[in-house]
Amino acid sequence: MNAQAHTYTGQFISLTPLNVAADVEQLFAISHTDDEARKLWRYLPIGPLADAQQYAAFLHEWEATPNVIAYTVRAIATQHILGSISLMSIHAEHGVAELGNIWYAPSAQRTKTNTEACYLLLRYCFEELGYRRMEWKCNALNEASRNAALRLGFTFEGTFRQHMLVKGENRDTAWFSILDHEWSHISTCMRHWLYEDDTVSLRQLIENRR
Repeated sequence: MNAQAHTYTGQFISLTPLNVAADVEQLFAISHTDDEARKLWRYLPIGPLADAQQYAAFLHEWEATPNVIAYTVRAIATQHILGSISLMSIHAEHGVAELGNIWYAPSAQRTKTNTEACYLLLRYCFEELGYRRMEWKCNALNEASRNAALRLGFTFEGTFRQHMLVKGENRDTAWFSILDHEWSHISTCMRHWLYEDDTVSLRQLIENRR
């Protein structure tokens, strides 16, 4: 089944399909406000960017990319934009998709924002679409992204050496996945950590209950 752009609402965040005209000014502001925010672009395919107009041009190009659905992440309490996440590399005929192009404003990092955003999209793909496999890929040097994949229950599958050139530099790509038969356990742990008790880390919770 083909993935469709929908709005998803959790307890902490909501995901809405990207609206470049409405979202770009705030997306640009929270990702370029200072040096800490500009570091978000280290491992992304472009950026930092000169202005919101340049960012809008990239977003239009990104949302026009085949097999990509881009989302804006908002805080439920304030409706402020927190960042962006995409379903990408969608291959419905194989039941496979990837979570990617993920970034959050510094203020949203080390909160439950990314966990709930990923949970909502993983639930959609596994439970509504019946997908078989969800992927996470990142620059092999990006320790934060690698750790995020592992704490969410993704399994490291290996490194594609010299996989691509990004900003003129070699990128070795680390690959991670969750399979359909693993989702029931991982989703139970995610819901427990998100909505019931977060005193034990999500990664430990998933590993302990396997």
